[in-house]
Amino acid sequence: MASSSELTDLVMEQLTGFGLVLARSMFGGVGFFHHNLMFALIAYDELYFKTDDQNRGQFESENLQPFCYESKGGKRSVMSYHQAPDRVIEDAGEMLIWAQSGFAAALRADNAKPLAKRKYQG
Repeated sequence: MASSSELTDLVMEQLTGFGLVLARSMFGGVGFFHHNLMFALIAYDELYFKTDDQNRGQFESENLQPFCYESKGGKRSVMSYHQAPDRVIEDAGEMLIWAQSGFAAALRADNAKPLAKRKYQG
């Protein structure tokens, strides 16, 4: 598997057709933002996309695991992101399909917030 830096470069290359995407270092990983919404992340040299009740089945049907981490207190936390299929790294068309799904989940989460707290600028 590529290092996080190499993986970030590959992901950014494959997301060229998605529009403006910003990659930001976060907690030892990288967050990917589109219209101020985080729709993907790299953690532990693995790419994950944002999930919710509407798109989670797409990931689960391919046995893609959720992003989990252990807090300092030893508590295991599961986040609303799931692994990306390996094929998206080599296929820009697949990357766009999965990125759109992740962004849609991020947009739904943002729309559920009070208007004053929304981040979407699209």
